[in-house]
Amino acid sequence: MMEIQIAESREDLLQILEIQAANHKQDMSSTDLTEKGFVTIKHSISELQKLNDAADQIIVKEDEKVVGYALVMPKELRHIVPGLQPMFSKFDELIYNGTPFSSLNYYVMGQICIADSHKGKGLFSKLYQKHREVLSNSFDMCITEVATRNLRSMGAHLKTGFKVLETYTDAEDEWNILVWDWRK
Repeated sequence: MMEIQIAESREDLLQILEIQAANHKQDMSSTDLTEKGFVTIKHSISELQKLNDAADQIIVKEDEKVVGYALVMPKELRHIVPGLQPMFSKFDELIYNGTPFSSLNYYVMGQICIADSHKGKGLFSKLYQKHREVLSNSFDMCITEVATRNLRSMGAHLKTGFKVLETYTDAEDEWNILVWDWRK
């Protein structure tokens, strides 16, 4: 039986890292990148533990095995993952409906990923719905960025309710900044 829940143990976090490693863009074929989607950041257990200490991390488990996750990254923890600094700097430049994004009440979707064995089962949407259920009393919106070439992830985010706020290119890739405004 699958259950969407909050990560409760170090073992949960270690299993998140296993899924992350299996889906990291550096370790995937070009066909898999296109067909399966990918993640761009590898967290350390220390970084993941800091995120978990600060906010509930949402996972999906089947028979005590983590098969998917959707990481919550409060903007106050922006400095714990050095590879995400350019993203946060970009977010600081944004204006959303006439308001500087930096003054809005948001968190960052730190990363979402489903194990290959469970892709196509609707878990992506269920993880995000759990985010909204758990976090909408504390935050007005969720923001993230997705590589434009990550077509599987882009499609899933748009289907969930995210809107493209801006597209930009950096040294790594071309990115869509996506926002899911729960006030609407």
